[in-house]
Amino acid sequence: MKTLIFNGSPRKNGDTMALVNELINNLKGEYKIINAYKCNIKPCIDCRYCWENDGCCLNDEMQEVYNYIQECDNILIASPLYFSELTGQLLAVTSRLQTYFCARLFRNKMLIKNEKKGGVILVGGGDGNTGNAYKTACTILHHMNSREIAPVVYSHNTNNIPAKDDITAMKGSMNLALFFNEKI
Repeated sequence: MKTLIFNGSPRKNGDTMALVNELINNLKGEYKIINAYKCNIKPCIDCRYCWENDGCCLNDEMQEVYNYIQECDNILIASPLYFSELTGQLLAVTSRLQTYFCARLFRNKMLIKNEKKGGVILVGGGDGNTGNAYKTACTILHHMNSREIAPVVYSHNTNNIPAKDDITAMKGSMNLALFFNEKI
């Protein structure tokens, strides 16, 4: 069992990682975390290489991510909310998934053969809405062939209660791990 985690938080010990760590503590198999603020992955430049070719012309750490996407069983999008949306850096990294969309649209080709389970963890101070970010995360997961998506895990009052103290969110992360641990 392999799980790919896209982490959109710049804080390695912040609220988002508290929930991701709870998931990891209950997760079977191996996992790989892509830290959007620390990885060497450039955003899509709309060069249109992927309109006619598999993959991407940019040669960076995303090549390794593409390989892991092919191998993994589960994919998680985890992010704090910035203006009620996933972080800009996470969106920049995931813009490189354009290759999957273009393969289907322009070449009628599905690059990812096996279905994945998907999950979303969102964290916010409490003054915004989670709906837009959740919809964006589900769209990203869909492009990586995640057809079965678990209920969203969110801690949406972190200005007053840290995520590690949010019992409902911590239990949600544990349940998300259990969901991922079950075979498709």
